[in-house]
Amino acid sequence: MPYSDIEAKSIQSLCTIVDCEHKTAPYVDKSEFLVVRTSNVRNGQLIMDDMKYTTQAGYDEWTQRAVPIHGDVLFTREAPAGESCLVPRELKVCMGQRMVMLRPKTEKVDPVFLSLVLATEKCKSDISRLSIGSTVSRINISDIKKLRVPSPPLPEQKKIAQTLSTWDKAITTTEQLLANSQQQKKALMQQLLTGKKRLLDKNGVRFSGEWKITTLSQMGKVVSGGTPDTNTKEYWDGDIHWLTPTDVTALKSRFVRATTRTISEAGVQNSSATILPAGSLMVCTRATIGALSISSGPICTNQGFKNIIPTKAFDVNFIYYLLAYNSIALLRKASGSTFLELSKKDFEKMEFPCPLLEEQQKIAAVLSTADEEITALQQKLDALKQEKKALMQQLLTGKRRVLV
Repeated sequence: MPYSDIEAKSIQSLCTIVDCEHKTAPYVDKSEFLVVRTSNVRNGQLIMDDMKYTTQAGYDEWTQRAVPIHGDVLFTREAPAGESCLVPRELKVCMGQRMVMLRPKTEKVDPVFLSLVLATEKCKSDISRLSIGSTVSRINISDIKKLRVPSPPLPEQKKIAQTLSTWDKAITTTEQLLANSQQQKKALMQQLLTGKKRLLDKNGVRFSGEWKITTLSQMGKVVSGGTPDTNTKEYWDGDIHWLTPTDVTALKSRFVRATTRTISEAGVQNSSATILPAGSLMVCTRATIGALSISSGPICTNQGFKNIIPTKAFDVNFIYYLLAYNSIALLRKASGSTFLELSKKDFEKMEFPCPLLEEQQKIAAVLSTADEEITALQQKLDALKQEKKALMQQLLTGKRRVLV
């Protein structure tokens, strides 16, 4: 059965509460002594981005009340209130301002269980209710002491912590595999799209010969997009997909199969929009410069795009990877005071070294395989996180009790 109020206990009864020094530690560019501020604690994790560091003397002074060790829980009192994380192993940390440390009484509560419970929606709601401040939420130590959290028998807590830690290990392993695959793809692009590494042709012979400098206009017909009159109802909600930069940035693959909005034949005829065939490359050249997608069917774009309909001598997937690798070059060609834009003239004149079609296709196939591996790992990671979230909802509320 779900945990009852009888099983809940106050933080004060479960932990020793240690307040921070109410002043800013002396910062240095880099050291082994980390100053954990409220911005470094989010969603049960210690965030290393923008971490501050202090001196040996600063660390000694800022830990004189207690030296944080693995198993202690860091808890934010403000901006926002109620974020928490475990102190990692083998790191020397001290608390910045508006932080407290909870040192679990291990004969009563498991540290991992406590850190997980504090991150639940129920607990965060209770923290919000106890917090004060209309602009920035803030919770007093006296209210932290009164905060009540589920407290099943200690063996059950340990079992729950062990179960969820297994999921954490699977998530961490998958995150590392994903990062490795992304790094490998980056290295492949650097080698293959510059001709530093040559693949084998259909006869098993390594490609040779110089790559030819080619402009984008030589790779295919360049077509700009357009937007029908937004006040004319009959131009909209038709059968023709109409792509915007927002659609592209939301994509999780290189192919577009649907768009947020559609236009009609009348909308195409009465605007500068052009219907592009399947296999066209659509390149954002305004604001979100360099975002790319390939059409999987007939489609139009708004004026934020320059679109390439490749000639028979060019593989659209190769051009996709070529421009993805050279996205900085696209950005450098852009200009504008209000927002950056790459003109059609400048876009068409951009040039890159390119191999012949067969080598293009081989390169695109290798990079496509790398993309497929990355997509599979990302899907696995998303699934693991979702499954863990569902399991936490069951275990940390007592809706599902574990056998000890």
